[in-house]
Amino acid sequence: MFSPENWPFSLELLPQPAYMVGGAVRDAILGKTREYLDLDFVLPSDAVKVARKIATHYKAGFVLLDPQRQIARVVFPHATADFAQAEANSLETDLHRRDFTVNAIAYNPHTQEIIDPLQGSIDLQQRLLRMISPANLEDDPLRLMRAYRQAAQLGFTIEPETQAAIRSLASHITKVAPERVRVELGYMLANAQGSSWIASAWEDGLITPFFKYATKESVSLLAVVDSSASQLTEIWQQFGVELAQYVRDTVKTTWLAIAKLATLVNPEPETAQIELMELTYSRAEIKAVTTVLRLLPQLKTPLMSLREQYFLFQEAGFVFPAIATLAVAHTISVEARSDDKPLDMYAPLITRYLNPDDLVAHPTALLSGEALMLALNIPASPLVGQLLKEITVAQIEGKVSTQEQAIEFAAGLLGIRD
Repeated sequence: MFSPENWPFSLELLPQPAYMVGGAVRDAILGKTREYLDLDFVLPSDAVKVARKIATHYKAGFVLLDPQRQIARVVFPHATADFAQAEANSLETDLHRRDFTVNAIAYNPHTQEIIDPLQGSIDLQQRLLRMISPANLEDDPLRLMRAYRQAAQLGFTIEPETQAAIRSLASHITKVAPERVRVELGYMLANAQGSSWIASAWEDGLITPFFKYATKESVSLLAVVDSSASQLTEIWQQFGVELAQYVRDTVKTTWLAIAKLATLVNPEPETAQIELMELTYSRAEIKAVTTVLRLLPQLKTPLMSLREQYFLFQEAGFVFPAIATLAVAHTISVEARSDDKPLDMYAPLITRYLNPDDLVAHPTALLSGEALMLALNIPASPLVGQLLKEITVAQIEGKVSTQEQAIEFAAGLLGIRD
């Protein structure tokens, strides 16, 4: 990222002096690479003018983020570049107003000089997140949550005085727009390292305002969900692949993250829905979490009949991996004795789900609704759907196996005789 040849625009379009700052500099020093570049520049003057010129030259997107503070964004297909005017026209002033020392290192691409007045490079070597000042955290309370997210993503620890300051300022998190909190939480839910940091954020009072019903037990379940997912993936590789899938192409939340999110909300689906709506989660995410909560008790019921299994799979759909993972985690943490094998309890259902030819989990219709209406001379109505379901259950149970038998079975349900 230090190399301008990797940038989506030419260094020649940057005036002198100009400084790259923030996460891009930090990650470059750490040797981290990104598929999607997120670059931040500080200019002594004309930041918006420079951004507009670059956007026009490359026919890229232009967004004026803050006209008062002179901040603009240029959006390229595989990168974004933010341009901000230095506070009081001083780079040092700008760096002293940032959140953590590791994010307060600047790089001059024209001279290849690194400017590090707060010795962030030393904290990088020690893998430590250290605040610049409590006032900076209070100035933008999202930084309180961002400490835990960055610690999770970078594999860093939070310096004790910094964590103490975060605890003392925790009540300020309610001043932050809920969707900004949701984004930070999403980063932590996305990987196993984030679970312990979510637990720390909860203990320090940052998550409590948004998840009022979370308890020490439910928060500690996050790590168990990660462990359960790992165990399940070792046995069924495809199961791990499914857990890593996004809820939708447009909703970048994995099914594993949905399972973890379900541990933080109220176990009653209706109450959980309200919590998630307040955090501006999408309809797809809310439906996924509430489906997990609604079907979890059913999955944990021993000795389900084929009929019960069929309806469970029908209601669960793509959410099943999240439900199964959370069920295993619950069994491990709450119900299992030392001599129990919690995975054994769910293995038959997981095996069914992963087998595309399994009729219980993935039934294939013997006949269509139209064929059934023609055969029995009945009109289109919800009754047709109900009959088709009963035919499917009968097929699963081995009572019917042909179209003729299915029609005869449905006729019997309606009391129609030849």
